[in-house]
Amino acid sequence: MVEDAPALTTQESFTPPAFHTDHFHSTDAKHSSKRSKRNYFEQQISHSENKFCLNMKNLAASMPICKCRVNVHFKSLSLYSNVIPHPSSRIPQKSSETKSCKGCSKDNVLIAKALENYSHKWKKHEANFKRFRSLLSSKCHAVSKAVVTQNNTPLGSNVIYDGERRKPLQVTQALFNILAKEQPFGNATWESCAVVGNGGILANSSCGEEINSAQFVIRCNLPPLDNRYEKDVGNKTSLVTANPSILHEKYSGLMERRRPFVESLRPYGQALLLLPAFSYGHNTPVSLRAFYTLEDFGSDSPLPVFLNPEYLRRLSKFWRERGLNSVRPSTGLIMASLALEICSNVHLYGFWPFNKHPNDSRPITNHYYDDRESKKNVHSMPTEFEHLLKLHKQGVIRIHLGECQPT
Repeated sequence: MVEDAPALTTQESFTPPAFHTDHFHSTDAKHSSKRSKRNYFEQQISHSENKFCLNMKNLAASMPICKCRVNVHFKSLSLYSNVIPHPSSRIPQKSSETKSCKGCSKDNVLIAKALENYSHKWKKHEANFKRFRSLLSSKCHAVSKAVVTQNNTPLGSNVIYDGERRKPLQVTQALFNILAKEQPFGNATWESCAVVGNGGILANSSCGEEINSAQFVIRCNLPPLDNRYEKDVGNKTSLVTANPSILHEKYSGLMERRRPFVESLRPYGQALLLLPAFSYGHNTPVSLRAFYTLEDFGSDSPLPVFLNPEYLRRLSKFWRERGLNSVRPSTGLIMASLALEICSNVHLYGFWPFNKHPNDSRPITNHYYDDRESKKNVHSMPTEFEHLLKLHKQGVIRIHLGECQPT
């Protein structure tokens, strides 16, 4: 907070300019009259400026008040008043601490509300789980529609981009040949699924072992899994998503050397690599290059499949009907929704959209591996988290916050 400026004295607030007295003769009545007028103006100016500064102080007590100086050209008896900031009373620039605390009050309210609805003593409510899962499945059909296949997207049909519906893509023979022949999820239901977000809350959580114990593990946007993070996030992966923007930023859109991309996928083993190739037209070429790169160089690498834009449209509508008005669901919410259809028990890790830890309010980074901000104009993370928290409270899914207990 900016401290109040001290009250200004007459001497401090006004310093009369220097004058050459040889222009003024005490014996000259005319000059004496001018001097009297000058003294009168000085007194009025001093009184006015102190009154002005006092009013400004009352109106904006939290802001530093500028000191005032008045320049008077007495020869022509013209009056000019200028407000000139004193070097010691300039408004300070925002510090890094101030910037990092932008929106703190709002976040504090949201955090408090979230913790009120969060229970560490969670218990699954089977009836609520079955009811929500049945509703979600009837609207979105993840098992048959989450991935583009030759069954749900026949040769000659049109793929409608979920972000650009006026630009359909016809399924040619070449495109049809690389589509999955059938849904990779089949009709099986996994007993337990861990959906691992990338939130900074995972740092120093010791949740790696617990995550690895899940039957099916879903990760988002090619997160690092090396020795620095294994204790906190584990290393088991059944499905991992890859945003095309990552392929552009880290691997030059696969227009240059492609082997570094293949090598970077080794930690994920033979997991499914889910690519949103048909969200927007510009995603398609780089997603296809990723597919062909793994086909050419990627023995024992993840299996690339394409996220179905029809599924995304259905899922977006499902959450909009429940009050989520973001441009589109985040990858984390999409994967949590998918898990609810294919898993009997869904556990979420790394889902905490705030920069303070829920246990002790210490600062945490945006991701467990860096502090880069997400696209807040596209996704509404706090609002999404609120919806997931309702499901946690209803016993439908379990959100893990803080440290995991050793098994």
